Amino acid sequence: MNAALLAIIGLTLLFLGYRFYSRFIAERIYQLDPQFQTPAHTMRDDVDYVPTHRIILWGHHFTAVAGLAPIVGPAIAVIWGWLPAFIWVTVGTIFFAGVHDFGAVWVSVRNRAQSIGALSGDIVGTRARTLFMIVIFFLLLMVNSVFAVLIAKALQETPSSVIPVWTATILALGLGQLLFRMKVPLLWPTLIGTVILYAVLPLGQLAPIELPDGLLGLAPGAQWILILFGYAAIASLLPIWVLLQPRAYINAVQLFVGLILVYTAIFIASPTIVAPAINLDIPAGTPPLLPLLFVTIACGAISGFHGLVGSGTTSKQLNRETDARFVGYLGSTGEGVLALAAIIATTAGFASLGEWRAIYTNFEGGGLTAFVQGGATIVSDGSGLPHETAATLLTVMAVLFAGTTMDTGVRLQRYIVQEWGTIYGISGLRNSYVATFVAVAACLTLAFGAGGADLSGGMVLWPLFGTTNQLLASLTLLVISIVLVRAGRPARYTMIPMVFVSTAALLAALYQLWNFFQTAQYLLLALDVVIVVSAVFVMLEAISALGRRTSA
Repeated sequence: MNAALLAIIGLTLLFLGYRFYSRFIAERIYQLDPQFQTPAHTMRDDVDYVPTHRIILWGHHFTAVAGLAPIVGPAIAVIWGWLPAFIWVTVGTIFFAGVHDFGAVWVSVRNRAQSIGALSGDIVGTRARTLFMIVIFFLLLMVNSVFAVLIAKALQETPSSVIPVWTATILALGLGQLLFRMKVPLLWPTLIGTVILYAVLPLGQLAPIELPDGLLGLAPGAQWILILFGYAAIASLLPIWVLLQPRAYINAVQLFVGLILVYTAIFIASPTIVAPAINLDIPAGTPPLLPLLFVTIACGAISGFHGLVGSGTTSKQLNRETDARFVGYLGSTGEGVLALAAIIATTAGFASLGEWRAIYTNFEGGGLTAFVQGGATIVSDGSGLPHETAATLLTVMAVLFAGTTMDTGVRLQRYIVQEWGTIYGISGLRNSYVATFVAVAACLTLAFGAGGADLSGGMVLWPLFGTTNQLLASLTLLVISIVLVRAGRPARYTMIPMVFVSTAALLAALYQLWNFFQTAQYLLLALDVVIVVSAVFVMLEAISALGRRTSA
């Protein structure tokens, strides 16, 4: 099949979903009120609660939720063939992810911008809140650990990306001062920052940076992990407008430009998809398509992490309630567009089926490396850029997304620890510095404990990350459904996705439990048990609360 035709079909479906289905949900189900005073105004502190222009907030939300997951997940999942991945990304984005992301922002804004975990205490009960927050903590633990390992691997494999990546951080600091302190109009800082970011790409190629082997007894990958978590800790403590918002915004612009470049190259080069639509010759050891497809593509179709971002940081910055559709649903649509690009890059970016199979020799064979290799070939053929330049550009794009996700993830994990301090009366945990230390220490423990030193931990943790992510998405949809029922509104538009995702995630979790036991991965086995048991009990508590409401 021609990749350009597949891109047209996918983009058309995603556009129609936002144009019509999101409007239906906004007007008929969530019933957005333009006069409602959002927490960004009523609780404004200019640190976490800041009324923000919807375009800037969309940039923050989009890049925070996009990260590497909508690239890595589809890039792994095409091992089963491109057709199942394509169907799940398009259908999942329109009817699952959009409703979930949009709903998480809306329900949080309507409840003092509480996180979805804290909100579950009011809606379901205190026991549910405790268990819900355990699931959230473990998801953030895996998100931060997985992304740190994957970023470290990307920086090590493509040293030409190091200078552009850290230049983006410096630009973000300057952009924050210009936009939020000096109130400079958005256009010129955006244009200048974007030009500078792309201008340093050749510098990165001329001066690639590689960390020394054995520094302080650590491999380069381990060094990068420590550097990344040190940066994330500092970023999570700064006021949100200083670094997180402007970094997310400049990354969103970069993502927008990068996606235009990739899709333009697809339409110009018009490559043929060499991978099979359904792969009947999968490598030995590859898990089954069902139900693993729905947790392997954990972002790009639906993702529980999006609910954490939507209710954790985005809801605190929403200027008007009606902006929730643009920020939440369109943010998930943008991620679907990115996931579609990843599918095409990893199935049409190779010269032959044999070359594609040489990459996909096992379940862990794809991922970011396949995306960069395949995508660089398409971009080079379609734009005329040298292959190395295209590879650097795509690596920078992916790493910047992942970095923003880490910034947000560590901040959210700090919020969780602080909330525990408040709930259980532990004053030390309420301190932002102590909470950040606890969060980062836990992430480092898991990253290195799951093979982070040799950069194998990302793929080791990925299946468990996906399962936890989807379980959390189903719990978030369940909370939204209860709110809708109590408001006397139709809840089937959230309940049907909830039932589907929770069933798939639980089946995948059971498969992984057996696999972890057989391979003697007892740390992951224990984590999986805790997560599944907690999620099931939250579901039972929520169903009980829903039953009490409907019978009243």
